[in-house]
Amino acid sequence: MTSKRDYYETLGVSREAAAGDIKKAYRKKALENHPDRNPGDEAAIERFKEASEAFDILGDDEKRARYDRYGHAGVSGPEGGAGFNDISDIFDAFGDLFGGSFFGGGGRGRSRGRRRARQGESLRTSLNIDLLEAASGCKKEVIIERRELCSICDGSGSKPGSSPVDCEYCGGQGQVIQSQGFFRIQTTCPACHGEGKLIREKCSPCNGTGRENKEFHLEVHVPGGVDSGMKLCVRGEGEPGAGGGPRGDLYVEIYVKPHPLFEREGQNLTCKIPIAYSQAVLGTELEVPILTGRHQLTIPAGTQTGNIFRLKRYGMPNPHGGSPGDLFVQIHVDVPKKLSQRQEELIRELAEIEHVEVTQHSKSFFEKLKNYFAPEQDTDA
Repeated sequence: MTSKRDYYETLGVSREAAAGDIKKAYRKKALENHPDRNPGDEAAIERFKEASEAFDILGDDEKRARYDRYGHAGVSGPEGGAGFNDISDIFDAFGDLFGGSFFGGGGRGRSRGRRRARQGESLRTSLNIDLLEAASGCKKEVIIERRELCSICDGSGSKPGSSPVDCEYCGGQGQVIQSQGFFRIQTTCPACHGEGKLIREKCSPCNGTGRENKEFHLEVHVPGGVDSGMKLCVRGEGEPGAGGGPRGDLYVEIYVKPHPLFEREGQNLTCKIPIAYSQAVLGTELEVPILTGRHQLTIPAGTQTGNIFRLKRYGMPNPHGGSPGDLFVQIHVDVPKKLSQRQEELIRELAEIEHVEVTQHSKSFFEKLKNYFAPEQDTDA
């Protein structure tokens, strides 16, 4: 299987190119290889398709961001580009960049006077999940409101018993031709916006829009390893298209709530574990938390505060199928704020052995009270 060319290389622009420069580069490539300029040249048609595919990705901010991060893998499959089936799809998607049918090919595959089929609007929503759900993957219900075809007029926008009429401005063509010197340029009709039809008697419930708002409950599959800011694309769950066009998509932005034990950085996790001074000095065996339960960890003698132990592949899974991240266990030696009398005696004995200076013993309230009623004898008397 041959690999695809880099999209930036295809259009001849740098990876830092602005959106306007990308559009100009695509228009230049498309005009050079347009089928009407290169009749019978299959190589030119392939270059035309290749440039259009590159612009479909780089001309969209979300797709471009995924491509910059993950390459071709990030824009293939369920979150990929449009996937043009033929030249007509390209003309329908990007024909406006050429000022209408500049070469006479923009209307390919479209009947005169027929309402143009367009894909419906895409929708966006958000979803909050916890870290364990993000790690294992889950199914969640989202509630969205979208505009569906009006149940009264079936999306036509016309009052029941009436029908849209041909646009008088363009004669029902949806396009008008303007002459500029020797050139004739076909553009979208400003009166009917390319529909070729106008609604004279509007449907009352939808006010002629052909749409009505409805609430839907949808189940979304969240893959394991997702992180905050990632977007899931649910194909075909956006609004219905015009003229019988396909539905748009639903984009679900993920927010992962903070966890009380784990801190996340990409696929890696950090867990801070407190241990006693004696455990740090002598070493111990600890049960530390992991995403799936507990793990036995050996703490060697002489462990210091800040020491980090790495548990490979115990972090978050990779949502794109690679290796999981790691879990880093960071040790904190916990110094007690209060000691029993016996603990203080042992610590002071240790300080004497180590020849280190420590503060004098602080008398308790009861010791002070005892001395108050029975003061110590003056040794000089």
